[in-house]
Amino acid sequence: MAGKGKANAKKNHLSQLDRNQFNMKIVTSDVCEVCKQQCKRGIAYMDKMSGQGAIGFGVPCVLTRGKAYK
Repeated sequence: MAGKGKANAKKNHLSQLDRNQFNMKIVTSDVCEVCKQQCKRGIAYMDKMSGQGAIGFGVPCVLTRGKAYK
């Protein structure tokens, strides 16, 4: 009976679009400041965060792009 639980488990099938999607880490402005390859998105975010009282949640970093789903 120990093997029955594994046999009945459903496999999680991803669509073609989900398989080709990449994962990117969310970085804050302090990470963008020390980055050697600053992108347009990071520079725009740093400008936005340089204002007084600015609240931000970070931006996806293209340089930290991980592998796509299998």
